[in-house]
Amino acid sequence: MASPFLSIIVPAHNEENRLPRTLGQIFTFLEDQSYTAEVIIVENGSSDRTLELAQEFAVRYPNLIVIHEEQRGKGNAVRRGVLEAHGEYRFICDADLSMPIEELQKFIPPALDDFDIAIASREAPGAIRYNEPTYRHWGGRAINLAIRTLILPGLNDTQCGFKCFRADVTERLFRQQTLMGWSFDIELLYLARRKRLRVREIPIHWYFEAESKVNAVRDALRMIGDIFRIHINAARGKYDLKP
Repeated sequence: MASPFLSIIVPAHNEENRLPRTLGQIFTFLEDQSYTAEVIIVENGSSDRTLELAQEFAVRYPNLIVIHEEQRGKGNAVRRGVLEAHGEYRFICDADLSMPIEELQKFIPPALDDFDIAIASREAPGAIRYNEPTYRHWGGRAINLAIRTLILPGLNDTQCGFKCFRADVTERLFRQQTLMGWSFDIELLYLARRKRLRVREIPIHWYFEAESKVNAVRDALRMIGDIFRIHINAARGKYDLKP
């Protein structure tokens, strides 16, 4: 069977409340597209009915693949989904769908070409944030300032959960991934720069999700620690194994 044009990878940990709505919106969107697509749910470490709900949807949609991963960590779930995907383009999609799925068209041809990685940005010119509390916005900007200062200058929004990778770069990046938690994005983008890959920031419409699992203080401290781990890995040559 020919590989699909697009793979949509959705990491899902304890998402029984949001997953049915998200999957409904994704498949409604895909019904109107001319290209072929697969959707991959990677459930990992859930204590609710996330896995069962995903499997129920898979009965209805033959292009839905459900993967159960025992090891927790968003980076781990994303890595497994991306490496098991078959699409020419592989799009990471948060389970809360805080970016309307219709925005996905901005990340793939014909709207976008000449790129290796396209990352959603809530800060690029033309981006719009909806209903975001002021404290959350400035907390996020403080985290991004630390990221830009310590490791990724010039990228204004590395942590938005919507990203698209060309299939031919996924092996080069995800096989060298070492961080399996929230900071995996930073490591992948750091690797992309070392390999001189083309990274594009795409302005999006983004809606604040009150049930977000992000804890600004806790996750900021973890990210700073992970940034130093990346620098240590680089100094030890862990990222020099492959071109």
